[in-house]
Amino acid sequence: MRYNLICLFILLCSFGTSASNQWLYYFDKPASIWEESVPLGNGRIGMMPWGGINNERIVLNEISLWAGSKQDADNPDAYKYLGEIRDLLFSGKNKEAQQLMYKTFTCKGRGGEDNGAFGNYQNFGNLSIDFKYPDSTATVKDYKRTLDISNAISTTTYSKGNISYTREYFTSFTDDIGIIRLTADQKKAISLNISMFRDERFQTYATGNTLYISGQMNATNKDSGMKYEGQAKIINKGGRLTTHDGSIEISGADEVLIYISLATNYKNNNPTATNLKLLKNDNKSYSNLREQHIQEYKKWFDRVDLTLDKNQNSGLPIDKRLYAFEKDRSDFDLIGLYMQYGRYLLISSTRKGGLPPNLQGLWAPQIATPWNGDYHLNINLQMNFWGAETGNLSDLHLPLTEYIKSLVIPGQKTAKIYYNSRGWVTHILGNIWGFTSPAEDPAWGATNTAGAWLCQHLWQHYEYTKDKKYLASVYPVMKGAALFFEDMLIEDPNNGYLVTAPTTSPENKYVTLQGDTVSISAGSTMDNQIIRELFTNVSAAAHILKTDKDWSKSLEIKKDKLAPTSIGKYGQIMEWLEDYEEADIHHRHVSQLYGLYPGNELTFENTPQLMEAAKTTLERRGDQSTGWSMAWKINFWARLKNGERAYKLIGDLLKPAESSWGTYPNLFSAHPPMQIDGNFGGSAGIMEMLVQSHSGYIELLPAMTQSCKNGAVKGLRVRGGASVDFSWKNNRIQEFTLKADTSDMFILKLPSEVSSISGTKKYAVDNNKIYLYIKKGQTVRILF
Repeated sequence: MRYNLICLFILLCSFGTSASNQWLYYFDKPASIWEESVPLGNGRIGMMPWGGINNERIVLNEISLWAGSKQDADNPDAYKYLGEIRDLLFSGKNKEAQQLMYKTFTCKGRGGEDNGAFGNYQNFGNLSIDFKYPDSTATVKDYKRTLDISNAISTTTYSKGNISYTREYFTSFTDDIGIIRLTADQKKAISLNISMFRDERFQTYATGNTLYISGQMNATNKDSGMKYEGQAKIINKGGRLTTHDGSIEISGADEVLIYISLATNYKNNNPTATNLKLLKNDNKSYSNLREQHIQEYKKWFDRVDLTLDKNQNSGLPIDKRLYAFEKDRSDFDLIGLYMQYGRYLLISSTRKGGLPPNLQGLWAPQIATPWNGDYHLNINLQMNFWGAETGNLSDLHLPLTEYIKSLVIPGQKTAKIYYNSRGWVTHILGNIWGFTSPAEDPAWGATNTAGAWLCQHLWQHYEYTKDKKYLASVYPVMKGAALFFEDMLIEDPNNGYLVTAPTTSPENKYVTLQGDTVSISAGSTMDNQIIRELFTNVSAAAHILKTDKDWSKSLEIKKDKLAPTSIGKYGQIMEWLEDYEEADIHHRHVSQLYGLYPGNELTFENTPQLMEAAKTTLERRGDQSTGWSMAWKINFWARLKNGERAYKLIGDLLKPAESSWGTYPNLFSAHPPMQIDGNFGGSAGIMEMLVQSHSGYIELLPAMTQSCKNGAVKGLRVRGGASVDFSWKNNRIQEFTLKADTSDMFILKLPSEVSSISGTKKYAVDNNKIYLYIKKGQTVRILF
């Protein structure tokens, strides 16, 4: 017995949940492309230093810097043609229906195709530092460039000649500015010239010890574009500071500090006043600024930890480590790093009271960002938040909540003009200006269930927190989305089902019986799954809040008239109401499996045949695709409890991206080009492999590869309002801890026989599950 206790103690020390890993990656050379620079952000401002020897380029971003402006994009004549479009669809003239939509059922203007009225997210600017060395011909040695995601700090160190140099960068979570510190191990060794620039629409100047960059974005009219201003305040210790027209020169300094503040006039903010206020840091020492930043950041990041085995490649520079993982996938610690990196990126690219991360997250080097750097709403924005709840960043889900609320008023107008419906709707494209219209291309822009999908996030936040006050605040939004479909759904005379018409299955096409390749349809599987989920959640919310009893019953009736998820001729989940052939069998979207993930309509307990059909669907689609698509497939296979296939997809996702899909050297996900939802989706997929709670009970390691024999998890969250810690050795769960944030009953699927349980006497075991009755603040520990 004593021997067993000693072994258990050693196990908990080796893989225990109290351990905290130091998470980082590094390069042994400067960045040669943006995808080798490292991302820093505090939820509002971002910096990406390249770490060059002779020139340091730091790309600057501010999350509200958008071109464009509010616009009236709704086509007032669209509804006149809705009936005709539907008649064409119901009579099998799908191609003609689509052609009519191109003429009548789009937005006014060009929507998301240009940078005009719709606008785009843009790079704020660049800080450039040109270095002068005592011996410019000296060899550079011991170069190392690190991103420490445990502390949200980047460092660059190297020696040139007989002098060692250190650069440290962070975006402060407490003082809301970017901070750079340049030091050397010899006095008077730092000489440099600092300037700021942008690709267009900017002016710069310097006065005293401060550099300025400012400008105005393009918009619908020349006077309404967003204004911005950035300031870089330079403090030198020793040496001489000289101000030029657009730069500041430092000669022979011992140390240089650069404080960077970025601001826009979004929501009538005064950028100049904001910058002046934020740059009043003269009374704070660098060490205090640094320590306060770390402490605040760790309040978020340290909530979760994951310990997995390392191998001989775990200490390699990150670019070399990715290549090594292609051949040897036993570097499980890289998987832990990728999961934590996803959490790091979310913490760094959004904040309470701010905007949600866009397609670029926060970071972009361009003026013309890919896909406008906007909010794509047929999966991409939603995927950004897939790991928020399980990853113990529930409060960072709230910026998405506020963004969804901002769509209601413009979405009500769009719903009325296009569909003559109550409630609100939005389509695939979203921006900060309240764009809710269909896009200019119906083939991909006509999807109208984006708002309903967004409402899943409103409900999910409640599921994880049980916060009734929050639920009451979002219920009107959810109800408005349901009202839209209550009016918009129409009976298909061919089958009697209520359908969305017109619609698409994003962004795939099908081949009609006449041989036409078409996108527009009457009803799609994804639509049915999303609306069924919306009606279910709204009815549940109404019951919890004791409101709308009769109306919620009417939703249940309509829900029963939606087409069920069905199996097609290949044994696959049908993507449309008809068993059409896909135009692209390997299409990156797998929208018909929404009910598998992120929904929970498909489960082994309730729909075993559909789960088998989901496997067939994924086999037909194939694994290799864009980064975010492979991330989605990790989650699919995790829900199918196939850990080996999920882990294989992780390997595909982490394939070094050169000209195609995979992962860039700084771990950004490649669409290509970079699109951050692959990072967030991949991180969420790893969490889904570790723990699931969507079926009404908690399951540990439901989809972990058997080759990952040992590990420990700290702080992941489950539905019902609790966090869990657990560890495993030789593929067997050893211990489990649950800490409840709400008073509730939690059900755990038992991984093996219980050895002991402490923290509660109120529990019952039945059918391989343990039922724990736990009060708020209570902690239960189980040994197996």
